[in-house]
Amino acid sequence: MTTDTTRHADRRISPVFLGIVAVMAVTGWAVWSDFSAGLGVAVFLFVTSAWVVSLCLHEYAHARTALHGGDISVGEKGYLTLNPLKYTHALLSIVLPVVFVILGGIGLPGGAVFIERGRIRGRWKHSLISAAGPLANVLFAVVCTAPFWLNALDGVPLGFRFALAFLALLQVTAAILNFLPVPGLDGYGVIEPWLSHKIRRQVEPYAPFGLLAVFGVLFIPEVNYAFFDAINAILRGLGVSEAETYCGQDFYRFWQTGGPCESVLNQ
Repeated sequence: MTTDTTRHADRRISPVFLGIVAVMAVTGWAVWSDFSAGLGVAVFLFVTSAWVVSLCLHEYAHARTALHGGDISVGEKGYLTLNPLKYTHALLSIVLPVVFVILGGIGLPGGAVFIERGRIRGRWKHSLISAAGPLANVLFAVVCTAPFWLNALDGVPLGFRFALAFLALLQVTAAILNFLPVPGLDGYGVIEPWLSHKIRRQVEPYAPFGLLAVFGVLFIPEVNYAFFDAINAILRGLGVSEAETYCGQDFYRFWQTGGPCESVLNQ
């Protein structure tokens, strides 16, 4: 039997998540205040921790929407605590997306929380549950870019400005990739309830390979260039220049010494 006390515990924010937020806050302050040789490390820790926070919010959005849609099991699974260790595939949801950021500077989507779809009635509810995660990335991107499109950058240190620009790029790429109608990604989850049973059965075996297929296609130079041209166009519309995202990634990769953006801070 589920009591009020149990329900409250199922929805209490996890100390693990609070610890990640604390790292983000402390390293964000370090990026804001420090232009020393340690700036690259601070940018790396700030962007990485903020990226993990956004991944947790992405999965939380799925779970919270599922809860209101009728799947009360998400609370028992710990999904409402924002604890990344509770995810069905912690490796896919957290570790691999972080590795993708480090290696390629791209916000690839991760795994998903396990939603008991049989508890949910109504195609619109199923679609909204799938859309909730990428929409969380969209909201995160809006927050990151707010100083740019509000023309509120006076007094914002360049290092912090570059870090925000790179973080915004990760959020935009994650949102767009997640919305692709590819089996295994949220975009397909949005349209799946509206497909015939026959089509869903035919597509189902390919779902585990959807993310790998997207990753492989992005390695094709022509696709990669076209994709990032579209990303940069969106960011320009939000007031973020390609030079700012480039410098953000340049500082993020602190192990690559002598980046071209270091001289900008000394001007």
